[in-house]
This record gives sequence, structure tokens and C-alpha cells, in this order.
Amino acid sequence: MMAMSKRARRMERHHEQRKRPAINLVSLMDIFTILVFFLLVSSSNVQQLPNKKDIRLPTSVTTKAPQETLIIYVTRDRILLQGREVGTITDEINSPDILINGLVKELKFQDSNTRLVSTVAGENAGKAITVMGDEMISYELIRKILASCREVDYTRIAFASLQKTKSGDDS
Repeated sequence: MMAMSKRARRMERHHEQRKRPAINLVSLMDIFTILVFFLLVSSSNVQQLPNKKDIRLPTSVTTKAPQETLIIYVTRDRILLQGREVGTITDEINSPDILINGLVKELKFQDSNTRLVSTVAGENAGKAITVMGDEMISYELIRKILASCREVDYTRIAFASLQKTKSGDDS
């Protein structure tokens, strides 16, 4: 057999060092399996309403989970539908109109573009919507919001509140 030159031996060592080890697919599959189980467990049917810092919700005791619907945010100075401003509190309280025109217009727009929770089975059941309002908003403003929702057939209206744990005494 012929002796290898120094250059040939050096090239052979270099090529041996450059060989990549095979990927261990068993470990990779274990990692992805754990990741899939984690995602399945963490994305269970728990639904939470988005949290707004400038809204202080009233508290209540409830066992029913919130549905995914359109949300009307009523802060101390603005009215928003899905994050888009539809009016200000001072303008709407001072307005002689029964309806909030900006809210009616935006509800019609959202109704034509989204299908979050449609009507339930039944002949007179309307669409669902959630009002997430500060606990200090006036009844007059709530009445205008409800009238505006009814105008566009959003009659299944829910009010968001903080869930308070049930205590042992029922007094």
C-alpha cells in the first residue's frame, strides 16, 4: 500500500472533523410531543374578557362562562366597540337622541364583516354582545347603549363583571 502524503492525511483529518452527527429524532419527537400536550392543556375552553385598565368592572357571582362576542367598552370618557371609538360619554349624555349613532353604524359594519356568535336556534333570538362598562357609568348612558344594540338586532346582551368567589354564608 502506498504511504499517504502529509497533505492527504491533513485533508482526511479535516474532513473527519467536518462530518456532522446525525440528528437524534427520538429526542426531537419527545420535545414536540411535550409541546403539543402543553398547548392542548393550556388552550382549554377557558375564555376571559380582555382587560382594560381604565374600566373598573362591577363584581358578581356567576357560574356561566363568557361567550366570545362583540364587546362594547365603556370607559369613563369614551365608548368603544372592539377597540374602535364610537363616541364620547359627554357627547352622548348631552345628546337628545335615544340612539348612539356611531355605535349603531359600527355595529352594522361589524355585523356585515364578522360572525362571532350568531343567533341561537329560535324564532326571535337576536345576536349576542357584551357590554364591558365602568361601574360608575350612568343609567341614561346604559339605556342609550341598549337601545342602540336593539336597533341592530343585538338583543342577547351580557354585562361583564369581575367574578367573585362564592362564600359559605348565603345571607
